[in-house]
Amino acid sequence: MKKQPYKFIAITIIGFVLLTNLFACKSDETGDVRQAYVMPNSVLHTLVIDTVKTAPVTEAIKFNGIVDFNTDKTVNVFPLVTGNVQDITVMPGDHVHAGQALGVVKSAEVANYNSALINAESNVRLTAKLLDQQKELFKSGLASQVDITGAEVNYEQAVASKIAAQKVLSINGDNKNGEYVIKAPIDGFIVQKNVTNGMAIRSDNSAGLFTISDLKDVWIQANVYEENIGKVHEGQEADVTTISYPNQVFKGRVNKLLNILDPTSKVMKMRIVLDNPGYLLKPQMFATIAINNSQGKQAVAISSSDLIFDHSQYYVIIVTGKKDVQIRPVEIISINGQTAYIKSGVNPGERLVGSQALLIYGSLNS
Repeated sequence: MKKQPYKFIAITIIGFVLLTNLFACKSDETGDVRQAYVMPNSVLHTLVIDTVKTAPVTEAIKFNGIVDFNTDKTVNVFPLVTGNVQDITVMPGDHVHAGQALGVVKSAEVANYNSALINAESNVRLTAKLLDQQKELFKSGLASQVDITGAEVNYEQAVASKIAAQKVLSINGDNKNGEYVIKAPIDGFIVQKNVTNGMAIRSDNSAGLFTISDLKDVWIQANVYEENIGKVHEGQEADVTTISYPNQVFKGRVNKLLNILDPTSKVMKMRIVLDNPGYLLKPQMFATIAINNSQGKQAVAISSSDLIFDHSQYYVIIVTGKKDVQIRPVEIISINGQTAYIKSGVNPGERLVGSQALLIYGSLNS
């Protein structure tokens, strides 16, 4: 009698399993069939569709560098006179135009230049009258031709002294109030300022008052290690990226290779010149430089934005038609910036989803 409960439990479990299988079979027979994915028109019209192509395989060699001034377009403003500085109107970072006043120097030298001009002008008037006097005396027989010639020489020397005094005053600002106006020689930005109001300066100062640079184009100074020296050449195109603008690529060109190694760091310096639209690149910014080096072979190439990485595997979405969208695994040779080189999985001419690929990938897997 004690064994009856165990038999009852066993029969109950067997019956439950049979009922479960029965319901499962009915569910399979009457369940919904999985429908093929159809791309909605709202999605289809907004997609970027890329075409698989064949392209030369290039390797991106990367270098570290720093943004620097274009020294060919940088000017140091030195003091031309001795005096006291007043009315400084600019600060580092300000944009100035050629001829714009940056400050004023109260200078005894400039006052002396003006005095010399006044004396020279007076001497011209005096020698002119003396010449006229000698000519009248010559007509009366009271002066000789030698006297006239001497008066003419004195007048010409006075005129020459006046011209020299005018030029000296003009070089020093042409100011007749004893002031020298510091002016910007070029359009650009004040990148360095070494003067303050009330400061006394001398014309033999070794440091400039201001440094002005035109930042419409800049230099990138990069380090090239020995293993890459043979892979870079002057004239090569370079892609420059920065931490400040990680999604923006600045296009430049290798302008100069300094064919010596730094004795301490054992690197060769490379200079890249590039445009600076909107003055986005600031001197002393860190930069990464990528130079494409051709490997001399062809491969199937797609945009790197076409790739989807999931479960340690790269995939692409093939589009043949609105109702024919497939996920296909691909094998990668390498990825160089915006280009991915494919070993297998796609063929030239096939069309791939180039935008919202991850969204469609999720829909196809759901």
